[in-house]
Amino acid sequence: MAKAPRNRTIDTPLSEGAAYLARCLSLTSPVDDIGRIVDKTLHGDTFAVAPLLPRASVDLIIADPPYNLTKDFHGSRFSKRSADDYAAYTRDWLGLAHDLLRPGGTIYVCCDWESSLVIGQVLGERFTVRNRITWQREKGRGAKANWKNAMEDIWFATKGDGYTFDLEAVKLRRRVVAPYRVDGAPKDWTETADGNFRDTCPSNFWDDITIPFWSMPENTAHPTQKPEKLVAKMILASSAPGDIVLDPFLGSGTTSVVAKKLGRRYIGIEREAQYCVWAEQRLEMADTDPTIQGYADGVFWERNTLAARVKGGKG
Repeated sequence: MAKAPRNRTIDTPLSEGAAYLARCLSLTSPVDDIGRIVDKTLHGDTFAVAPLLPRASVDLIIADPPYNLTKDFHGSRFSKRSADDYAAYTRDWLGLAHDLLRPGGTIYVCCDWESSLVIGQVLGERFTVRNRITWQREKGRGAKANWKNAMEDIWFATKGDGYTFDLEAVKLRRRVVAPYRVDGAPKDWTETADGNFRDTCPSNFWDDITIPFWSMPENTAHPTQKPEKLVAKMILASSAPGDIVLDPFLGSGTTSVVAKKLGRRYIGIEREAQYCVWAEQRLEMADTDPTIQGYADGVFWERNTLAARVKGGKG
């Protein structure tokens, strides 16, 4: 079936993506020089690939592991486990992540409310847990006998102290509804032709995220794709230009794409060949379109603000 004219979903089939898949690396032996695999997609299972990478070689890890739900991922299936078994699974991959992260490095782990209960506990066994971020996921199915699930968590943890946190890089620009003046001048806000705005310190509740949908250029057919704006907040807060960002469950490539757009180096590990194709396709697209929806002028814009639309897309 042909797509609607405005449907920009990336869904290139594996049969047509050989050139993209050929750009990926398949490791069979240990890597001594991290430079060999920087800015690459590694095709393979993270449990097999991660032990081959140099220890303490990355600055930031952004992980979006399978939630403890039964779900199909274009060729493989993750089945819901008991809490103890899911904790063991989490403990295994977090051990690998701990080895790869440099001292003072940061890790973010995405989860839903149920897997968050397990991940938060296990994360604290090896890392220093700093915060739990909750973000508003405005999409979601209703439930007849429960509250609609419209929130997800992200655990923020570090490998010891001395970690990077760039507050100025993650300010949120909000519209000022009741502007306050002193001697007739704006106090802590800016008056513009598009409205009145204030740059505010970010909290651990993010309500300015738009889930990728069919008319957005970042959208893919991956079932659990994270928004570029969401990942941009983590990368800008917890890394510097040139730092190495690792995603051990890359999926359709969001972490690598955003790292590239923001001047970081990246390594992504993904076992599904189909998702490797989409990741490489998106990385190619980033060469000509480095924009991130909802992020412009060095700030994150509140959703649905006029200035955000003017500067490059609905926030």
